[in-house]
Amino acid sequence: MGRRVTHFYPLRVYYEDTDAGGVVYHANYLRFAERARPEALRDAGVPHAEMAEQHGLILMVRRTNLDYLAPARLDDSLIVATSCVAVGAATLDLEQIVQRDGRPLVVCKLQLACLRASDQRPQRIPPRWRTALRHMMDVNSP
Repeated sequence: MGRRVTHFYPLRVYYEDTDAGGVVYHANYLRFAERARPEALRDAGVPHAEMAEQHGLILMVRRTNLDYLAPARLDDSLIVATSCVAVGAATLDLEQIVQRDGRPLVVCKLQLACLRASDQRPQRIPPRWRTALRHMMDVNSP
């Protein structure tokens, strides 16, 4: 069976990421996803800076849902796996999975909206970026 094109972003858990119990503070998983997301989009051909500078467009989080499965701890080596699930006229749905040794710890499902930077009004995703995002959804053979 095939699988989606996925971008992998490595990171390390630092002391600043943990809470008094020695595990990653729940809100920091959003920070991990935020670090990985622009890298995945850049590699797919949808760089944030180009969107803003050349087209006056930004991608903003519209909705997010996190499912916490297991904790990460200080000095853990993690991977954030990002894949595109759906592309709408002005939105895209991503799934980001924080993993340790291939085991999912947190699953983050989010929707981004394409907005005009000047007034935050919804705008259609430009065709070139829509194509790049759809490529992220392509199913590859294993």
